[in-house]
Amino acid sequence: MAHFAEIIDNKVVQVLVVPDDQEHRGQEYLAEDCQLHGIWIQTSYNARIRKHYAGIGYTYNSTLDAFYPSQPYPSWTLDADCNWQPPTSRPDGEGFYTWNETTQEWETP
Repeated sequence: MAHFAEIIDNKVVQVLVVPDDQEHRGQEYLAEDCQLHGIWIQTSYNARIRKHYAGIGYTYNSTLDAFYPSQPYPSWTLDADCNWQPPTSRPDGEGFYTWNETTQEWETP
């Protein structure tokens, strides 16, 4: 099965399954056969296309041709693989860490 995300104002509002035999014409299938007009972009669970599987609320960037989640903190930046990166790397080793945006540091609870 193929998955297509509906995009409104660059945000994913829903993701629908399209039968395999209609994958090659997914946008057309959804618009004409299903009467679901709008912008539909294909996505995949294994992220082989468009960096991430499109979740509701994700952003679609047409320049990058990629889906990515919301920015978790204002200080984090989007890398070339469309993953959010903190200003400092998470400490190595095991353990649970949380990001403190105020201090810009990783903390243990």
